[in-house]
Amino acid sequence: MTTAGPMPRSRPPGRIRRLLGTDLPYQLLTLVVVAALWEGYARTHDSILLPTFTETAAATVELLGEGELWRAVWLSNQALVLGFLTAVALGVPAGLLLGRFGTIERFTDVYLSILLVTPMAGIIPLLVMSVGFGLTSRVILVALFSVVMALTNARAGIRQIDPSLIEMSRTFGASEAQIWRRVLIPGALPAIMTGVRLALGRAVTGMVVVELLMVSVGYGGLILTYRSRFDAPALYAVVVIVLSEAVLLISAAGWVERRAAPWAPSHNSPRSTA
Repeated sequence: MTTAGPMPRSRPPGRIRRLLGTDLPYQLLTLVVVAALWEGYARTHDSILLPTFTETAAATVELLGEGELWRAVWLSNQALVLGFLTAVALGVPAGLLLGRFGTIERFTDVYLSILLVTPMAGIIPLLVMSVGFGLTSRVILVALFSVVMALTNARAGIRQIDPSLIEMSRTFGASEAQIWRRVLIPGALPAIMTGVRLALGRAVTGMVVVELLMVSVGYGGLILTYRSRFDAPALYAVVVIVLSEAVLLISAAGWVERRAAPWAPSHNSPRSTA
């Protein structure tokens, strides 16, 4: 009786297959479709308020070579970085404490609900009257925009931990500090990092809103300037640059999230293949 030989090893996927296994080709295809629809719609309607995709792309390239844009980038990102870091530094510890200690949450839950439903644009006059038009007010508003995401996700991360793990740790004599270090922080870290990523997106929104409604500097100043000139290609170019920065920042935050919490289910689940 003949015995079958060893099964041949499967060849590793080629570059094309590996590329198709990522999201990049589909994102590029979506971009091409959107650009084609944008170009066709703008050419058929022929409006001075709606530039074509090619005009916007040319204006974006031209704007990237001007010092006016980079001064705006510097001014806007000052408030973005400081406000975002403030939101994370305050929101994550507060969320962890609220999730761990129910007594604290009883005193603060109503204020968190108010913060969730308050329209942030309505706070701008209060900030102007209290701290003026400077960097401080912009930082505060950016922090208010983003702190809720960091806080609520950190609180949810603590709540989703199995209480039996905490009880088991206490049974084996673990102190409160050891429970935080060995159980609570690792268990809540995926939710914390998700909250940080979402808070970053909200911080970008707050950065633009405060510059449009309170003080005309940075990106908001450029948008208002080009709008007053009816320079539609430059106006759309600024919006494209803001969106590009937001996508890059959120992608970087997602990369950090995957490295910080590789055990999260969403990071370990394989892609479905046909």
